[in-house]
Amino acid sequence: MRALAEGQKAGLKSSSGDTENQEELAEGVSEAGALAQQYLERGLLVPDHVITRVMMAELEKRREQHWLLDGELSARWVHPASGRVYNMDFNPPQSQGVDDLTGEPLVQRDEDRPEAVAARLRKYKDAAKPVIELYKSRGILHSFSGTETNKIWPYVYSLLSSRIPPILSEEEH
Repeated sequence: MRALAEGQKAGLKSSSGDTENQEELAEGVSEAGALAQQYLERGLLVPDHVITRVMMAELEKRREQHWLLDGELSARWVHPASGRVYNMDFNPPQSQGVDDLTGEPLVQRDEDRPEAVAARLRKYKDAAKPVIELYKSRGILHSFSGTETNKIWPYVYSLLSSRIPPILSEEEH
């Protein structure tokens, strides 16, 4: 999500289909938004095909804007009462399994457990492979590797700045 924040600072509009944003995306009056809302009301994850429809409608509204799609698969822990999200890699709680503000226990949803995340990564890699190959064959694939956004973002920013001028920093807005 740090890339998303950095992209927003750079003047890009952003969309994310992750769990925290599913409810916001589903609030629209579109058929896809209404369908997504049905899943959310039952406490279920919104299936990929529905999120894709919601995201495509959202991006269609932003046709004239530069945008950044962001998402990540990670093992998260949540404080149910507040919705605060912790990630053991980059935003861990001060005490493992305990909310920083209330001291109440954190929970890990089934879809955030390491084995579920690993399964989604395998599924993603299988689904993404033809898209990656297409972009690679057209010479428009740009890959960035790393585990720390603050080390990767300067390379992403440099590429985006050369392709979508002008991208402005927050100070320049």
